[in-house]
Amino acid sequence: MRNLGLATAAFAVTFWAWNLIGPLSGSYSRQLTLSPTQTSLLVAIPVLVGSLGRIPVGMLTDRLGGRRMFAIICFVSIVPVLFVGWSNSYGWLLFWGFLLGIPGTSFAVGIPFVNAWYEAPRRGFATGVFGAGMGGTALSSFFTPRLVEDFGRPSAHLLIAAVLALMGVIMLGGSRNSPAWTPSTASALPRIKEVMKIKATWQCAFLYAVTFGGFVAFSTYLPTLLQNVYHFAQTDAGLRTAGFSIAAVLSRPLGGTLSDRVGPVKVLLVSLGGTALMALVLALKPPAEVPAGVGFVLMAFFLGLGTGGVFALVAKLVEASRVGTVTGLVGAAGGLGGYFPPLVMGAVYTAAGAYTIGYVLLAATALVALAYTLRAFRSV
Repeated sequence: MRNLGLATAAFAVTFWAWNLIGPLSGSYSRQLTLSPTQTSLLVAIPVLVGSLGRIPVGMLTDRLGGRRMFAIICFVSIVPVLFVGWSNSYGWLLFWGFLLGIPGTSFAVGIPFVNAWYEAPRRGFATGVFGAGMGGTALSSFFTPRLVEDFGRPSAHLLIAAVLALMGVIMLGGSRNSPAWTPSTASALPRIKEVMKIKATWQCAFLYAVTFGGFVAFSTYLPTLLQNVYHFAQTDAGLRTAGFSIAAVLSRPLGGTLSDRVGPVKVLLVSLGGTALMALVLALKPPAEVPAGVGFVLMAFFLGLGTGGVFALVAKLVEASRVGTVTGLVGAAGGLGGYFPPLVMGAVYTAAGAYTIGYVLLAATALVALAYTLRAFRSV
């Protein structure tokens, strides 16, 4: 439990760092006179590295262990965090925002790290609790705009850098790799080729791209959407985005625990069906707070259930020695699933002045994933 708690805390801190740009998107847009498409690209760019970087990070975790990899990511992330805080041009923000994806790779460290500490019947619970660390996006949405208002952007980013440094030291000194874990000595490319031949890798990657990708897309782009559609101030939009993230954070361990009891497939069916329904409700542009606010919270709840269900499915279908590498690939797919929707939303809003088409596309994607889940996992 101590190692699970430390891993969850490290995940939360690194996810806060990963999501530093999204809550400030409104101020960047105003200061640099950005178009909706430019703003959406700025918000989405950290997601790209945070997604693709999970593949090599997952393999390095199999080789070096979660304890060292958590510390390395915390320490390396300090550099882009500081430079994003000091950048005042769109080009430099894109460059350092690209490298800000590094803290987003921590997910591929934590899943194999906590998996190794738990027997198979409890891994849904363990990965679900660890996944609650994605609440770092809620911390960022709530605190980052306020810290910037009170102390300025450079000082706020300096504070986050200090927290990352402290978390890295804590992981080195306080966490331990499971006695059941042994370093992988196989070279990287053969391991990737092996897990790419596993059907479950691609199946879970698709489902995670929909569930976790949906969460990432909303948690990064929702502040911009709320300011454009409902004209909230930046801090008010951040507060509501934090509420969205908290709902997903609370439902993720629930999804993992329910997966241990009733099976991950049933959890995923509820998640995908609920996501499609809420997307259609929000496509109607309902009034703010009620029912729109309720719709966003329920959307987050269903997406969080699904993220917990997917990795319970991974633990069920993939042998423990390959979980790290599979997690890297599945996690990369989940992050990429969160990279494209903000770009689509920005383009849709530029062209039509509304987000209706984007919501309809989300509902259609969730329904396709639901139908595939029903067909592919009848016997699971």
